[in-house]
Amino acid sequence: MKKYNNIVNNLNSALDFLEAETEDILIKAEEGIKITKRALMHVRKDVIKRSFKTQEDEIYFFKNIKPQIYSKLIYYVKLFNIENKRPRSSNKSQIKYFNNQIDRLQNYFNDHLEFYRYYRRNATTFDEQYFLRGKENIRLHPDTFHFFTDEQFSTSHDSTVATILAYDMLIVYLKKQTDKLENSNLSEINDPMNCKNSKLFWTANKTDLIELIYALDSIGAINSGAADIKRMATACEQIFNIELGDYYRTYLEIRSRKINQTKFIDKLKESLTERMRNADE
Repeated sequence: MKKYNNIVNNLNSALDFLEAETEDILIKAEEGIKITKRALMHVRKDVIKRSFKTQEDEIYFFKNIKPQIYSKLIYYVKLFNIENKRPRSSNKSQIKYFNNQIDRLQNYFNDHLEFYRYYRRNATTFDEQYFLRGKENIRLHPDTFHFFTDEQFSTSHDSTVATILAYDMLIVYLKKQTDKLENSNLSEINDPMNCKNSKLFWTANKTDLIELIYALDSIGAINSGAADIKRMATACEQIFNIELGDYYRTYLEIRSRKINQTKFIDKLKESLTERMRNADE
């Protein structure tokens, strides 16, 4: 698997460079499609040429390796189509368009909810059914037809995993674009008077603060739940003199943790409980 992992790493490096160096989103999407398609075809030829040593290797490949590559292709194809049809009128029209696109992407998760939950909790019970070639059952998976056209390089659910990963990335992108449009007229967010002279510095991990922000948003602790993540993140950046970067992507990483998803929140509870216990002694 080392060879395939290296291909994935090289692909990610090439796409990171593309994202950093290319401004035009349509050109970026077109080039991303070309780069990813080359990587996918290269891996396909190798898989067809060689056999996997064990069933575990085959499952790992179709559950982890191929979806990482294929998801990028799905992402750039969908990104091109979404941006190509993007309204060129008011911010309000563009925000509505992006929100509709987000709803459509999230509908996919709802339509595949059982498998979505299976994959998200890193379950393995049905991996032989889902991620071995030749195990397809049309009665179990009536909407999955891709394996009929490429039986040598497909299982019943590897493309579903790829689609989940791709749609995660697309939702992150669309939310960021929506934030930009929504905040373009909210100059108060960038008011230089807001927390300008804050002497507070966040000294824990940046990911910890993002986990805390999402926890506060989940419980509606700020503005009775009316404050969006963008405004909360911006305020925390100003108060604590920190750059949070791509907090949407960080949140996805937090959500995909295999164990202890709420690591920082749990640590807060333990620390406060211990402090209270010590104070009572």
